[in-house]
Order: sequence, then C-alpha cells, then structure tokens
Amino acid sequence: MREIINPFNQAVIAKLADATPAEARAAVRAARVAFDSGEWPQWTPEERAALLTRVADLLVHDRSDLARWETVDTGKTLAESEIDVDDVVSVFRYYAGLAVRDHTRAVDAGPGVVSRVVYEPVGVCVLITPWNYPLLQASWKIAPALAAGNTVVVKPSEVTPLTTVRLVELIERAGVPAGVVNLVLGAGPEVGPVLTSAPEVDLVSFTGGLATGRAIMRSAADTVKKIALELGGKNPNIVFPDADFEAAVDHALTGVFLHAGQVCSAGTRLIVHADLHDEFVAELVRRAEKIRLGNGLAPDSRSGPLVSAEHRAKVERHVAAGIAEGATLLTGGRRPDAPELRAGFFYLPTIFDDCRRDMSIVREETFGPILTVETFTTEDEAVELGNDTEYGLAGAVWTGDRARARRVASRLRHGTVWINDFGPYLPQAEWGGFKHSGTGRELGPTGLAEYQEAKHIYENTAPRPENWFATEDDPSGPES
Repeated sequence: MREIINPFNQAVIAKLADATPAEARAAVRAARVAFDSGEWPQWTPEERAALLTRVADLLVHDRSDLARWETVDTGKTLAESEIDVDDVVSVFRYYAGLAVRDHTRAVDAGPGVVSRVVYEPVGVCVLITPWNYPLLQASWKIAPALAAGNTVVVKPSEVTPLTTVRLVELIERAGVPAGVVNLVLGAGPEVGPVLTSAPEVDLVSFTGGLATGRAIMRSAADTVKKIALELGGKNPNIVFPDADFEAAVDHALTGVFLHAGQVCSAGTRLIVHADLHDEFVAELVRRAEKIRLGNGLAPDSRSGPLVSAEHRAKVERHVAAGIAEGATLLTGGRRPDAPELRAGFFYLPTIFDDCRRDMSIVREETFGPILTVETFTTEDEAVELGNDTEYGLAGAVWTGDRARARRVASRLRHGTVWINDFGPYLPQAEWGGFKHSGTGRELGPTGLAEYQEAKHIYENTAPRPENWFATEDDPSGPES
C-alpha cells in the first residue's frame, strides 16, 4: 500500500494500492473493448454532453469536500483549491457544449458528388497527469476525451492521486458505461511505460517534466501513437517603466509564489527595465518577506508547503547553484524558522538579483518559490531575453503603451502571452507551449480536436464507368 502524505505535517491521509503492470494492461484492454464493442460508441453527442453536465453538477455538489482533499493532498491553500474545483466545473460544462456542435465540414467537389470531412474519436487514450494540479489537469484531458467519444485510462501522479480518484467516482455516478473510464494508480516508472507502449492505445496525453515527456515520445514511437505533451516552462514577466507599478508588483508576486511556485506557467523570470529595477525589486522583496506560510486549511495562510521532501531538496539544489553561479540572494533561500512549520516541506519565497542568461536558475525550470531578476534597456532586448529559453509556455508584458504591448506580445514565442496581467486562462482558449514546452494543445476547440481523427467521406451520387483501361470492345480508353 502506498501512503499519501499531507505535505503540511507529513501525516498519512490515505493508503492506496498501486497497480501492477498486469493490472495496467488489464485497464488498457478494458478501454479497448469498451471502445470497439461496448455501448459507448453508440451514444449520441447529446448523450455524452448530458453525462459531462451531470459530472459538473456533481462537482458543484461536492465542491467543499473536493477542495479540502485537494488542499491536504497538495498543500495549496483552500482558496486555491476552491478556485480549482470551480474551474473544473467550467471545463466540463464547456466541453458538454462543444460535444453537441456539428463539426462536419462540407467540401465542394463539383456536381454529382457529396464530399464531407467528419471528426471521429481517436480511440483509447492514456491520460497522465501531474501532482501540482491533479484535479484541474485531469479535467483538461478527461472532459474533451469523453466529449469526443473516446475511452480513457487515467494515471494520476502517485504523489497526489486523491481527487482524481474522487473525480473518477463522480464520473461513474454520472452514469458512464463500464470500461470507458479506467483508473491506474502507482509509480510512473512502474506502470507508465506499460500504458504508453501498449499497442491497443491510440493516444497519450501527458503533463509533466521534459525528461519524462521525451521518454514517453520514445515509448510511443514504435506504435506511432498520437502524442500531446505539456512539459512546463521558464516564463518571462517583462515590466516596462510605464507599467502600473502596484498592479505589476502584485501580479509578479502572485505569478511566482502562488502554490509555492509549483506552477508550470509561473513567472519565475522577472525581466525589468533598468530605470525601474531598484524600486520595483525592493518592493518585491519587502512584500515577499511578508507572505504568510502555513497550513493550506488555515484562512490566514497565503502559501503552503512544497509537495514533498524530495521536491524541496531539488529546490534547495537550485538555490545552491544560483549562489555558486554568482547571483545575489536578496531574500529567502532557506527553510523557515517558525516551529509550527518545521514538520512540513516549507521553503521561504526566494529572490535572486544580478542574474545572467547563462545561469542554471535562469535556464532550468526550478518549480519552486524562486524568482530571478534580469534587466533590459530597449524593447528589442526585452524580447530577446524573453525568448532566450528552450521553453515557450507562457509570458507577460507590462506597459501603459498598448501598441508596444501588442508588438512585444506578437514577438514572444510562447503559447500564452498576458498583457498587464499574469496567470488567467479560459476553457475556451487553447493552452500549450512552443519549443520544449510540448506538442499539441489543451482547452479550446483544439483541445477537443486533439482527441479526434479527421475522416474524408467522398460520395459519388451518379457513378458511371470511366473506362480508364481500354477493353477489346472499346479500345478508345477514358474520355479526356
């Protein structure tokens, strides 16, 4: 049995049985049978939409309970978890609406021909989700996959699986047929390759680290599966001198320190104009030192712990590397002293100044409460810095000049760019990254299309012989 730990105090909150490789293979076979010969393929789009709507209604009913479990499992504040549940509801309702739209596209092929492109489900989809937003990330995959008519095997992180278990239970309560939604628990190295390499699987969607994403691509290559990967980012937050100072400072703090920095789109790279640097950074440090760390269930907590001892050790290695490389540590860089926090995996909000592009803390995804500060003097330099990363998930630009904001946004090579904001997303708008941040998109219409195959159906309504190959009776051949 695997013990699930509350990162606030290391208390055991649940014990779950890990799946064996044989059980993982059985889950894939169940999904294959349900897709090929079960009742699910006969469901109409309206029936699938009604199922998703029932799931959304059940999520609303269980909101408080789900949010509490998300908090004790991940360490994030209860307010964040409640927002997550609300966002999950929105995702299921959005794809319920999208499921009933007729996506058929007519193609003009001339007289006597009816030609159309239809969109069908891919088949069996393996959905692998991360530990930082377990409920939300599961919804981004499950909702469009079911809306399109697929069957799925869901594999949550072994670190934070509890709300995914609850979500699958709610989907079953909503009336999904047997075998359509299958849950596999356990360590990624043990069951992940079984799922990603299985020949019965048609698509793998993964959110997580770059190294694992590369391994999944290799695992899926032999069977030429469809792949959708969201692999994190190293996200620039560019601030010009004419930005709204208070708003920019506030969003810079939230952008990097929300959920203790354990966010793929966290604004970990502050790129601030040289004229604004001193005042802006000083205010950031002052406010960062006032962030109240604590139990995510406590109303006065503004940030919780890191998810595990192993992850905190990784964050500490990044900080040590930053110091060794010559960055100036302005605040944080250590565990808190408060006795009430010692049992948890806490780490102080950390800010480094005098950072260079060649430093590992600037280039590597630290996935913790670490902000690096770089400066620029020209718009071109700001764009160059913002794009100087192997990732390309998200970024932001802050300025009072709307024309400049739009110029910079158009030049940044990132999948999402915020102007005078940081962090919001919409179920209706695509999410994903350029470069090493992954392939494919989640959310929006494209998020549904990831789980569909396009099929061209060409119907000749007045067939007749073409006589391409001449016969002895008619040696003339086809008409020209």
